[in-house]
Amino acid sequence: MQIGPHRIDPRVILAPMAGVTDKPFRQLCKRLGAGLAVSEMTTSDPRFWNTRKSLHRMDHVGEPDPVSVQIAGTEPAVMAEAARHNVEHGAQIIDINMGCPAKKVCNAWAGSALMRDEALVGRILDAVVGAVDVPVTLKIRTGWDADHRNAPSIARIAQEAGIAALSIHGRTRDQQYTGHAEYDTIAAIKAQLAIPVIANGDIDSPDRAALVLRRTGADAVMVGRAAQGRPWIFREIAHFLATGERLLPPTLAEVRDVLLGHLEALHAFYGEQSGVRIARKHLGWYAKDRPEHSAEQRAAFRAVVNRAETAQAQLALTRDYFDALIAGVAVEWSSAA
Repeated sequence: MQIGPHRIDPRVILAPMAGVTDKPFRQLCKRLGAGLAVSEMTTSDPRFWNTRKSLHRMDHVGEPDPVSVQIAGTEPAVMAEAARHNVEHGAQIIDINMGCPAKKVCNAWAGSALMRDEALVGRILDAVVGAVDVPVTLKIRTGWDADHRNAPSIARIAQEAGIAALSIHGRTRDQQYTGHAEYDTIAAIKAQLAIPVIANGDIDSPDRAALVLRRTGADAVMVGRAAQGRPWIFREIAHFLATGERLLPPTLAEVRDVLLGHLEALHAFYGEQSGVRIARKHLGWYAKDRPEHSAEQRAAFRAVVNRAETAQAQLALTRDYFDALIAGVAVEWSSAA
């Protein structure tokens, strides 16, 4: 799949997720097979560009090409300036958020709330596309609610505005992440557009990725929540799409090493105090749903590791926990601490 001058290969993309797809996670997912990783949502409001959070979100030093940065906002001129600002700071693709269902975003008439005003959508897209010389992509939902599935109309507006690729989450805003993604709307939109279409929603396995591509005719798939604690899902999907064969799941030793490397990257990127805190959610995701972990083991692990206040303690507890699982013995929490 091509987005402007950038070839996206493999055609498996990490979805933008606020508080998740920071630089350490994007780099990890790219290393493990993602053809593209979109940054977490960045505000278009220049008053917040120099905050600690925004500076981290705009840090792309050392990130593999192409660098895709998602911006959110409601004012065409402000969005255009935000696009220019992010290109100056390393963005090679600008992605516009019109898919976020979060209440605090929609209450400000950003994210998926914009789909209720098609004229404003057109003005924002025209302004951003005209402001930068890099490709601009757009992420939407199928509509605001079941009675207002206007994604096909938004898609036509996007193509006419010069949007280089369109990502569609197969749910309406009011569904949030409940129910099942509907792919028929994505298929209908793909059939009417000349630009690449990326299918998103409930893609949690190689088989589902292949099914969604067949049902929708989409050019690529986008993986969101299924990558949390499972960054190797990208290589699994890519391998299956390329060969029809399934990779063996990672061993516990590989999971341990990937996780420890992820923790170290978080500590280095955010500093010890923030890095340790931010890492806690990832620790829970990595431990979740693995057959080697009993519910009791997971609960005990989270209870202990979440009390770790230093990077050294967090790493030691995590290493000892996984080493014990690998050896098939009970972890000695006192020695790990």
